[in-house]
Amino acid sequence: SYRLELSPSLRRRGIHDVFHSSLLRIHEPNDDRLFPGRLDSQISEFDDREGEWAVDRILSHRGIGSDAVFEVQWKAGDRTWVPYATIAHVGALRDYFELLGI
Repeated sequence: SYRLELSPSLRRRGIHDVFHSSLLRIHEPNDDRLFPGRLDSQISEFDDREGEWAVDRILSHRGIGSDAVFEVQWKAGDRTWVPYATIAHVGALRDYFELLGI
């Protein structure tokens, strides 16, 4: 068995820090023909305000205040959960709050 060092937020989400060694696999790099747009160089950073265009809309949230996390629908079609601090400046967040009457 192997033990990972996990942050408290991952522990709260139920991510386990121990897994069996039979689950380990050799890393295979991304095949851009099968999965285009997933190279590290093709993913924008959250701190980049120009990358704001990538957010299509915000679907839901969990938590309150600055501890909240938001389910984001990206224009590429993916959905991910991101903390409030990383999307506080995004226009889609203002639209989401407006829909909620906040």
